Amino acid sequence: MNYSFLIMIVAMGGLMFWMSRSQKKQQEKRMESLSRLSKGNEVITIGGLYGTIDEVDVDNKRVVLDVDGVYLTFELGAIKTVLPTSEANTEVIENNDVVEGASAIEE
Repeated sequence: MNYSFLIMIVAMGGLMFWMSRSQKKQQEKRMESLSRLSKGNEVITIGGLYGTIDEVDVDNKRVVLDVDGVYLTFELGAIKTVLPTSEANTEVIENNDVVEGASAIEE
């Protein structure tokens, strides 16, 4: 019997098991992050939209985002990233600096 073929099959099986396990861990981490959503959290959607959570409806898997006074409803799965509070504050400060710099150039 060809042992190199057998070793290759076992290695491929191990690799497939390892890959599926890491994907499952990533999915569990994402679901945990989505389950902790609450009003006031800063998030980024899969489309790149930054917003603040206004409502979370876990039963219907929907979330309402406040984006500069415009309220948008998304599926819960559309949330890509939940920003930590310190990072959310940093993003706002950076965005204000950019806006102030742009208006100063125009004047």
